[in-house]
Amino acid sequence: MTEIAVPGTTTRGMRRSTDRITLLARSGDEIPDVSTLVPEQFADWNTSTTRRHATIACVIPAYNEEGTIAAVLTSILSQTRPPDTIHVVINNTDDDTGEIAQGFAGEHERVVKGQKYSTVVHVHDIGVNPDKKVGALNFGYYVSRGHDYILGVDGDTTLDRFCVEWMEKEMVTDQRIGGLSAIYSFDKSTVKGPMAKFLVAGQRAQFAGFNMDNLVRGRNMAVLGGQCSLFSVRALEQVMYLNHQAAPWVRDSEVEDSKLSLQIKDAGFSTKISARSRANVGPMTTLRSLHGQQVKWNYGGIDLLWPGQRGDTKGQPMHPNLRLRWYENISMVLNIVSRMAFLLLLAAALSIDAFVFNPVWLIPPAVATMLNLRIAASMHDKSASDIFYALLIAPAELYMWLRMGHFLTAWTQFFARSDKDNWAAQAAAERGRGSAYVMPLVCAVATFAVLIFAWSQQSVQLQSAILSIGWPVLYLLTVLQTLFMIKKLVRRQRGFQV
Repeated sequence: MTEIAVPGTTTRGMRRSTDRITLLARSGDEIPDVSTLVPEQFADWNTSTTRRHATIACVIPAYNEEGTIAAVLTSILSQTRPPDTIHVVINNTDDDTGEIAQGFAGEHERVVKGQKYSTVVHVHDIGVNPDKKVGALNFGYYVSRGHDYILGVDGDTTLDRFCVEWMEKEMVTDQRIGGLSAIYSFDKSTVKGPMAKFLVAGQRAQFAGFNMDNLVRGRNMAVLGGQCSLFSVRALEQVMYLNHQAAPWVRDSEVEDSKLSLQIKDAGFSTKISARSRANVGPMTTLRSLHGQQVKWNYGGIDLLWPGQRGDTKGQPMHPNLRLRWYENISMVLNIVSRMAFLLLLAAALSIDAFVFNPVWLIPPAVATMLNLRIAASMHDKSASDIFYALLIAPAELYMWLRMGHFLTAWTQFFARSDKDNWAAQAAAERGRGSAYVMPLVCAVATFAVLIFAWSQQSVQLQSAILSIGWPVLYLLTVLQTLFMIKKLVRRQRGFQV
């Protein structure tokens, strides 16, 4: 018989398989439980029923976060429902993250609406760790598994003051949820410089669209992002048991959070996005760092959805959590083909004075602008810069070209079976090292140059034939894309804000 200790009670000998523990949120009213209405003569005396408040441990894996760790800890300690314990797990760090975090170590008390909360902050420096963030997360799990929930927060993510309270309430009211992600955005108030502001505006729009896609699909979250997600320890233990793992997170995938999300779903739990809990994640403010991050994310997603066995990672193309990734990848392919084809056909037509402008071509960018504007309007903290980003067309189009470069780089690495460590590449890029981000531009210019040269070598008759076939094909492709955009434009958002 496996015994578990329940905080706040002296009951012993309880078995996980038969005893029912009703977890309550520490803030707000108790959740309704119909079992309390059952008359005593009908009660099942073979099981024990315990009602108690849930316990939450927060794990913060920190790698060179001296510029943000203080703000992160301050935001967590300022919650209307602070975690019971916070573990800052410092790994592979050579800056002052540890010294700054130590300033928060110890017990912190906070009173919210008459409710007294006590939070103990622990700082662990595990030194050089070959598993990097995965190792730090698993260390955090080992020191937190006596709690009911584990809140994973990145070392550069600040939480809205109601974030933990609302996430806890959602979790305790539906025990089928194995993991719950916050709604992510970016704080643009501290961003300086035109390039950084442009990139952050693009990332805000990108994340807003992704969040809304998940919210309107029954709030089923494709990825429980490591930036800020609340996990049920019961679900994590089930994942470990079913997959014969010593810890919840594994290094098999470039995106450890995506892999765990699939495993939680396979274990019979749901993976959700919160309806209103919010967190601001650390933005990428340079082309170099954005390239490193996005390539890692894309590559990890490809590794999970592409069929076949690669090392310890098995592709799961039919997994329900990967449907949105398939949609994103197909959409990106259509974006690349349509844009490249348009530029090539336009250049070809102009070269032989065969281009005739048709106002119909203005419809797709007009629909795209309206869609971008609707996404901007759905943002919880929208500002004039978000509206202008959507209306001006050019910024969104330029950011799309950047994303296309990231997408092609990731797929090229995947099919080339490159052994490149994208974790290390992203870390180097964030430190200002590496030039891989310019390769998509170099390849695009080289491709256009080769195609233009090849075009110039063809006869006028062949050029006319190519144009007569190319433009109708592009028409059909553009119509298909426009219909998809219209579908997203008119769909109900059910009052959600991102």
